[in-house]
Amino acid sequence: METIGSLIDKLSINELKIYHMTEQREREDVEGDFREDCDMRLNILKNQRNDLTEELQSLMEDVRSGKKQLKLYRQMKMYNEKKFKD
Repeated sequence: METIGSLIDKLSINELKIYHMTEQREREDVEGDFREDCDMRLNILKNQRNDLTEELQSLMEDVRSGKKQLKLYRQMKMYNEKKFKD
């Protein structure tokens, strides 16, 4: 199951890809084929954004309603701790 944090992370990365693909699409030094390829990729990225947004909204609704509960995971680091050093 995805977590709220992992979905937000994926959405952030997706938004950056949309931003940069749009930048590439709007360049003045490129041919029509390049723009068409960018348009195709932008459509895919926007569909992915919509899917991720829906999944995030659904998960948040489930948490609010009590249907799902979030778990707290603590990080267990073994480096920089004296008891784990040789």
